[in-house]
Amino acid sequence: MSPASMTSSAAAAESLLAFWADAGVDAMLLDEPVDRIALGRVVPPRPPERKLAPAPAAPASAAVTPDLSAALAEAHRLAAAAPDLEALKAAIEAFDGCPLKFEGAARQSVFYRGALDAPLMVIGEGPGQEEDLRGEPFVGRAGQLLDKMLGAAGLNGRAFITNSVFWRPPGNRNPTAAEQMVCAPFLERAVALLKPRMLLLVGGPSAKSMLKREEGILALRGRWFEWRSEDGSIELPALPTLHPAFLLRQPAAKKKAWSDLQTLAERLDRPHRD
Repeated sequence: MSPASMTSSAAAAESLLAFWADAGVDAMLLDEPVDRIALGRVVPPRPPERKLAPAPAAPASAAVTPDLSAALAEAHRLAAAAPDLEALKAAIEAFDGCPLKFEGAARQSVFYRGALDAPLMVIGEGPGQEEDLRGEPFVGRAGQLLDKMLGAAGLNGRAFITNSVFWRPPGNRNPTAAEQMVCAPFLERAVALLKPRMLLLVGGPSAKSMLKREEGILALRGRWFEWRSEDGSIELPALPTLHPAFLLRQPAAKKKAWSDLQTLAERLDRPHRD
């Protein structure tokens, strides 16, 4: 096989795996069935006992994962004390309770960009390398595609764009539920301060975290849900859709995302009461 063919095959395999991961697939099946009931009846031999050497002491410089409950309490305290979005941005920068601040971020926290009176809040997954460098969400290739999509739907200047976490995950992986949990008080405070009329949840990790659901994004997208704040004081319609990074890998799916944005724009422009 030529180097060009190998590169093409590897790219196709990577694209297919990314497609299934975004669709919520978390297991692969073997070609031949395995009788695990029969295997369970077989008692494995007891391994010989061996003495374990004591584990080496962790170096003093090793990062310690903060206690989740303490981090949550601190996040709630800092978020509640922020009177406006700029103060909230400063509170996020001062917050040390999310491990991503010390694991993935090279430069800074990444909070928001967009209009401060926007009727629409767009919530993605987490910052990437370009976002980490510039300090704004969705400014790489995926962000450029998102801007084009919002513009085509008539939503230019009407969106406030942020993420479910505010620091870049290592290797651009998806944020974990714990990482999203400690960032949630800041996100809820942003909703309370911005007062948007609806939410656009971009990508599976964002939709699952905000809606507390386990389905993959292909099952959630295009369906309206009600998002509620933790204290129940805020309820907003929320629409999950496909992430622009997924659309760059699977251009054929752009039709689905465009349909979602048209649905959202139509509902956003309906006459409404406060």
